Amino acid sequence: MLQSFFISCSGADKDVLKTCSDGEKTKFIGIGATVFFTAVMAFIAGSYALYTVFDNYYTATFFGFIWGLLIFNLDRFIVSTIKKRDSFKSEFIQATPRIVLAIIIAIVISKPLEIKIFQKEINTVLLQEKNAMALTNKKEVANYFQGDLDKNQAQIDSLKSDIYKKEKEVNDLYAVYITEAEGTSGTKKLGKGPVYKEKREKHDAGLQDLILLKTTNQKKITDLELKAKTLQEDLDKKISETQPIIDGFDGLMARINALDKLPWLPSFFIMLLFLAIETSPIIAKLLAPKGEYDLKLRDAEMALQATISQDKYQRELLVKTSAEIHDKTHNDLSSDAELLKSHYQKTKELLEEQASKFIKKQKKTW
Repeated sequence: MLQSFFISCSGADKDVLKTCSDGEKTKFIGIGATVFFTAVMAFIAGSYALYTVFDNYYTATFFGFIWGLLIFNLDRFIVSTIKKRDSFKSEFIQATPRIVLAIIIAIVISKPLEIKIFQKEINTVLLQEKNAMALTNKKEVANYFQGDLDKNQAQIDSLKSDIYKKEKEVNDLYAVYITEAEGTSGTKKLGKGPVYKEKREKHDAGLQDLILLKTTNQKKITDLELKAKTLQEDLDKKISETQPIIDGFDGLMARINALDKLPWLPSFFIMLLFLAIETSPIIAKLLAPKGEYDLKLRDAEMALQATISQDKYQRELLVKTSAEIHDKTHNDLSSDAELLKSHYQKTKELLEEQASKFIKKQKKTW
């Protein structure tokens, strides 16, 4: 049963192959097994590749199965359409388009499996790229908000600076009236005289201005700090919103690009392996000498071709003979007086009827 299945996979004519030796059957069983297992590898590769796209096992398995059937059908078609000829050159010319197609199929099949085989290395490359993208994204988002943050901070610093300057001014006025009372500066008279009172009033007025300035500026600073907090929250929110996009940067194209950044030699040899598997049935057919199956298939084709040629010749001869008989019959009838008289009478009746119908039609238009 398994042998019959592999023979079906090879695309060989079972009726012809039944009459061949066991060696011929073994050859086509091997070719069919190669076609089948190539389709299995295509199913695995296609399922994995589609899983990286859809991220769903059932969807990936379904479309992977369709992809495997497509590759199976193509391989079976390629192998079954290569026929042995009298010269290797004609066989190679016949097989060239099929070899090109097999190379394309091998590359398509091998790429997803390469991605799976080198998954850990690819994940490392993707992690580095994601980290770089995350840093770049943070810088870009920070730059977007930086102008507002800097402006806000500058306003806060300015308000604090005004308070600091006013505090320094009041402290200086305090030192002035204290030293005046101590007699160490100003009039240098110990005690609280008129000059002391004047300087004390100036200090007290400055202190009231400081208290008012602190109250006003502190409210502004609180509002600006709240605004700065809001801006920082918006910045963090923007970064958190874009981070899932960066985390999801592991699709099929991203993995293919990451694979290209790894050393090319291991990937190249894996591709060569699949290329050898995919082209092996074609190469085997090209290199193998004509076997019993090929000779019998060629004999059946020639017999069918001879039958078709004979049928064509007989049909052409039949048409030619029929035409000659038809011409001869008409020539004989053309000299028959009774036939001519009958034909004349029927033609006259037809013309009279046509003329009568034409007159009736004309009367209707009057």
